[in-house]
Amino acid sequence: MTTPSPPSHPRSLSPPPNSESGVQDLTRFEPAEEAALLAESNVQKAEANTFFASAQYSQAIGSYDKALATCPNYFEYEIAVLKSNIAACHLKLEDWKAAVESATSALDALERLASSKKKKKEEEEEAKKDKKAETEEADDGVVEIKGEDEDAEAAQLKELEMTDKRKEDIARIRCKSLLRRAKAKAALGGWANLQNAEEDYKALSAMQNLPPSDMKVVQAALSELPMRVNAAKEKEVGEMMGKLKELGNGILKPFGLSTDSFKMVKDEKTGGYSMNLNQGS
Repeated sequence: MTTPSPPSHPRSLSPPPNSESGVQDLTRFEPAEEAALLAESNVQKAEANTFFASAQYSQAIGSYDKALATCPNYFEYEIAVLKSNIAACHLKLEDWKAAVESATSALDALERLASSKKKKKEEEEEAKKDKKAETEEADDGVVEIKGEDEDAEAAQLKELEMTDKRKEDIARIRCKSLLRRAKAKAALGGWANLQNAEEDYKALSAMQNLPPSDMKVVQAALSELPMRVNAAKEKEVGEMMGKLKELGNGILKPFGLSTDSFKMVKDEKTGGYSMNLNQGS
């Protein structure tokens, strides 16, 4: 099968429209086509990993984008991995804004994955309840235990092991993506970005799967960020007050007044300001 060429603005592939209705099928590709697309995506991902390992970060981004272009759009985990890797490239290139966007996209994909798994679990629980109700209504309440149940049990245990591994993988990618976004936001600076970085680092500090080396980075960031947040806040508030003063002088000038005729008093409890008229001015 020939794999479609990547679009100019790479994104994950959606299943084709239904041939009869023309409506896009939001479930899945045919198994053979799905496997071919995922295989091509993995080839591009491997190439990107090689570029990254040799510090060719721009080329790595290009190959990760190609991997995204051939990855079916319902493989949220695979998309999250690619987006997180792209965020790592942007960090190396010190393109902080792009790193934030890519890391956020990775985290969004993981959230969609969690939501779909939750919905699937709820549907399975509902199906079990219905099956149990049907069994209770049946005349014969005896369940025959077949010899092949051992094989079924082994298969179920294997599936559970795979599920546990996938949970670990998801937690690992969430951790990496959150750390990359926090680093990028801290580097961007500014009151809002620093506050958001602090929130991400706090979330990371509560994660049980965080490696010790990363925990040291998180703890160091949490010790220095409060001071940076306050400094950025004071700076931005000061700049805002300066602009308000300039605007106020323009309004008050026709009345023979200026903002110097007023005194700004800061409330240390709330951080807000009040304005009082200077008597005799």
